[in-house]
Amino acid sequence: MPWTTIAIENHTRKLAKDPGEGDERLLTYAQALREAQQQALRRDRRVFIAGEGVDDPGGIFGSTLGLHKEFTGRVFDIPLAEAAVTGIMTGAALAGLRPVLAHMRLDFTLLSFDQILNHAAKARYMSGGRSRVPLVIRALIGQGWGSAAQHSQSFYPLFMHMPGLKVALPSNAYDAKGLLLAAIADDDPVMFIEHRWLYDLKSVVPEKEYLIPFGKGVVRRRGADVTILALSLMVPEALKASEELLREGIRAEVIDPRTLVPFDEGIVLKSVAKTGRLVIADSSWRGGSAAEILLGRLCNPLRPLLKKDAVCVTLPDSPTPASPFLEKRFYKDSADIKDAVRKVL
Repeated sequence: MPWTTIAIENHTRKLAKDPGEGDERLLTYAQALREAQQQALRRDRRVFIAGEGVDDPGGIFGSTLGLHKEFTGRVFDIPLAEAAVTGIMTGAALAGLRPVLAHMRLDFTLLSFDQILNHAAKARYMSGGRSRVPLVIRALIGQGWGSAAQHSQSFYPLFMHMPGLKVALPSNAYDAKGLLLAAIADDDPVMFIEHRWLYDLKSVVPEKEYLIPFGKGVVRRRGADVTILALSLMVPEALKASEELLREGIRAEVIDPRTLVPFDEGIVLKSVAKTGRLVIADSSWRGGSAAEILLGRLCNPLRPLLKKDAVCVTLPDSPTPASPFLEKRFYKDSADIKDAVRKVL
């Protein structure tokens, strides 16, 4: 059936519920990703999935578990040849298929930059709109367990600088399913960034297919004292911080943009017009971070609205350490968000 028959999301689900509460279905982030791909494969025979470990017993931490058994020949492992495989997947998309390329780590896409930047992202423009590249590149970011400097880099802001690409950062299972289905249905290439620490978090996820439109952010928590714009893993951390700040009488409004390209500027400006204060919580390095890019983009319209300078919560400009002790100092969490909020207040 055509993708246009899928419902467009027009409401916001609760991020999480306790098991057994109510009768709505709970899925983990990983299960939601798997279900989205399963439904896309069933809906459209042009869809196929290739990636390192997609048919392993673990199925990329459960996100592709067992799909190769149901869809023989359409879900398969690839060799360690990222540039070549990305070129093949781009060619498949140009030929009319809808490939999903799964990377166990965002770091591995560095080997594919020429194919992503110079071919997938530009083919539609260079053909005067005659060519489409419906390619989804799933890539994991994550912290902990000693992944260190080469296997835990959150350099997704680099893709914000590549015209022709869309960039999604789902923060919960509901969004993971809806955004991934929307990405597969999209005629342009999409970088789909998943944080490993979100994989076990549960949300209410409908069994039916639904699409979450790109460029449409959502207010996760209402507040009047400070706006927290949070990305990826920083969304649940910001929600935790907002709960704790409420005990101090501070009402924080938490915004989840869902996608970085396109980006919902209006939802941020509307919130800051009310609160007068802004904290941006990001999982990337400070220099050239998504936080800095967004703050620079919003600088002029924000200037008359802010009562104090905005504060960015980001990783320090240093390679990621492997030591568990140093990791605790390196990565940011709800405590750092609370400190930033107190600073702007």
